[in-house]
Amino acid sequence: MKIKVIVKGFKLEGELNSSNTAKIIYESLPIVGVAKRWGDEVYFNIPLHIEPEKDFARDVVDKGDLGFWPDGDCFCIFFGRTPISDGDKIKPASAVSVFGKITHNLELLRMVKDGDNIVVERLD
Repeated sequence: MKIKVIVKGFKLEGELNSSNTAKIIYESLPIVGVAKRWGDEVYFNIPLHIEPEKDFARDVVDKGDLGFWPDGDCFCIFFGRTPISDGDKIKPASAVSVFGKITHNLELLRMVKDGDNIVVERLD
């Protein structure tokens, strides 16, 4: 399952994993949101509530990971340190269910500002 994230006129490509979270999000596409920044994380609310998945829940994520934050029903894209990161470890505010990874153009997220429109679609 491949996706594209469109924001500020550029496109990022991603690939979803085999988690239930990934399947639910993929089936709900397209999703439109308003971007927010928290350090080097872009996140936005989506109209879904998905319970955390034990096998995919993480307190520390990797650069490029896509995570669903169940505490806020948010789609998260991690591209570097957050305000609570420890050294090189990328830490979300609380555990997220990792459901995929951005595979192209990750560094373009540095241009995203609070309030930017963001769209996630299936990549055919």
